[in-house]
Parts: sequence; C-alpha cells; structure tokens
Amino acid sequence: MADYAPEVKKALRAAGWRYERPGKGDHEIWVNAASARHVSVDGKILSRHTANGILKEAGLPKQF
Repeated sequence: MADYAPEVKKALRAAGWRYERPGKGDHEIWVNAASARHVSVDGKILSRHTANGILKEAGLPKQF
C-alpha cells in the first residue's frame, strides 16, 4: 500500500503551509500563516480519499 503522507506534506509546503506542532497520536498540525487556517495531517495516510480530503480542507485541489 502507498503512503500518501509525504506527498501531502510536500503539497502543503509548496502552497505556503508550515508544520506547527504535534497533534494527538501520530498526527501533525499544519498552519497557513496567510489565512490562519489549521489542518491535521496523519503520520501515515493509506487512502487517496483521505489525502484528497486533507488537501480539500487546506483549500487545495485534488492531486491523488
């Protein structure tokens, strides 16, 4: 199975998001300084639907 987490984090960084702090379990909290929005990113994303959902929550287009 593919792990989409590295690609999701790469897309977030390219869009101006940055890692803010650890969340619960193996999650990470990412923040966009321009819009003050936060998203939670799982440490291991096995579903492309989950990966696209995180990107949608961040205001980015689907990539997977």
